[in-house]
Amino acid sequence: MNGLSPRCRLAALCVAVVAFSPVPAAVAAPAAAGPVTVSVGTPGYCPTATGVTVVVDYQELGGTTEVRCAPGAQATGLAALENAGFAVTGTQRWGKAFVCRVNGLPTAATEACVNTPPTTAYWSYWHAPNGGSWTYSQQGASGRQPPQGSFEGWSFSLNHGANDNPPPDVAPVRP
Repeated sequence: MNGLSPRCRLAALCVAVVAFSPVPAAVAAPAAAGPVTVSVGTPGYCPTATGVTVVVDYQELGGTTEVRCAPGAQATGLAALENAGFAVTGTQRWGKAFVCRVNGLPTAATEACVNTPPTTAYWSYWHAPNGGSWTYSQQGASGRQPPQGSFEGWSFSLNHGANDNPPPDVAPVRP
């Protein structure tokens, strides 16, 4: 530092102090982990073409079919699912890149959610334009941006093959 001007030496000293100073515990410690409840969505279909209507069909899990609206533009299909008010659990290994549970189903007793769910029991992901028909998504929900006014569908597929996965049992038509 001897060949540097006093101003440069001071700047270099400040950078060194900041770079090697301990980070305060309040900044370094992550927030306590806990369940996250998302409830910005509204029950029913989106009333207009602003927002994305999300349909969750529990199929063989014994539940009903739920329809909710994720208001406004949605960054991804996964965001639409969560912003419609559904609780999503991913896998321990891959996070929400693989949706393992929607609103707690299937239960932990039947699926541990450690790795990718098996091809014989998983949430299949669908999309459709308003008034169109369901299309099995060739993209994961984190990589697809649903257009406003469209439908996102999730249907639990149990013991079905690639050609007979059941689409959601609700027509993608906004009333």
